[in-house]
Amino acid sequence: MITSINEEEISIQPALSEEEEIKITIKHWVRILNIKLGWIQDFDKLVVNYVMLFFVLFFIELQIFTYRNAQNHYLHRQTFKGHTSCVISLDFSTLDDCHLLCSGSQDSTVRVWNADTNKQIQLFNGHSNYVHCVKFSLYYHHRHRRNVICSSSTDKTIRFWDVKDNQQFKVFNGHTGGICGIEFSSFSGGRYLCSGSFDKTIRLWDVETSKSLHVFKRHTNFVWCVAVSPLQSNNDKSDKRNSIGVIGGNGYTICSGSWDKTIRIWDIETIKQLNVFKGHENWVHCVKYGSNELGINGGANTILSGSRDKSVRLWDIRSNRQTQMFKGHTNHVYTVEYSPFV
Repeated sequence: MITSINEEEISIQPALSEEEEIKITIKHWVRILNIKLGWIQDFDKLVVNYVMLFFVLFFIELQIFTYRNAQNHYLHRQTFKGHTSCVISLDFSTLDDCHLLCSGSQDSTVRVWNADTNKQIQLFNGHSNYVHCVKFSLYYHHRHRRNVICSSSTDKTIRFWDVKDNQQFKVFNGHTGGICGIEFSSFSGGRYLCSGSFDKTIRLWDVETSKSLHVFKRHTNFVWCVAVSPLQSNNDKSDKRNSIGVIGGNGYTICSGSWDKTIRIWDIETIKQLNVFKGHENWVHCVKYGSNELGINGGANTILSGSRDKSVRLWDIRSNRQTQMFKGHTNHVYTVEYSPFV
């Protein structure tokens, strides 16, 4: 399931300067690994204005590169060591005025790091196989004042970890295959969780009750990535009227990418498949909803995808067709992101 990476692939010629090494490393790893890029909450508290943050994953360590956007000038590099195998997933959050990183690895562990001190503050080793995805839970933070991480694994489980208490307190069982991508809902304060699995299904979970609410079945191969449509602009801030009974009526959907080369859109409440996008010539590794905040006409009705076929494609949900294809990569595309600059 995981493509192995030869150590020779990341070797840098000694003659290069440090800045040249950094640029080459970033270009290489952003292209081939599942690196989470994008703006984070309270970003200005961590770095100066007009700075871009890069997460770079190595075999047994992860590094943060900070650049001044205007001149692409190298400012600072932080290294977090501890993992004994490939780091597959990262997430970042600001909790209780502390900047935290969490990471999931092929060494079957979830680790939590203080980004201000470079120190590992927790190690969770309850998974028995690769940890594919890690996410901080805003729902637990805002509703229960708990710092919680959710992780998915090849061991067919989704687990919840309390950072402060240093313990696992919840496990979701139900998938019959390894679990790849997970994503919290944009509505109801992140109460719902979506997961994609090697069992070819997508599941929707209620985080509060720990129940599996829906199972989405139509893919013919592994579901590698999932995304949940962005928060509707007409919802009030508390989002109180969103319950599982009216989610579909509000137009919320799930997007899934699969090794069957298709991207599918699903209505969350009715479980109906709404769209099927065909065009990728190999496995779909990543999908991303657009939003109205992008400054793009109909931005909320777009899907961006990356594939093993080395292409990035843009899809229009309303017309059910591909609108753009971006070529240039010479290897698999593992992550995609819209530009935050409007």
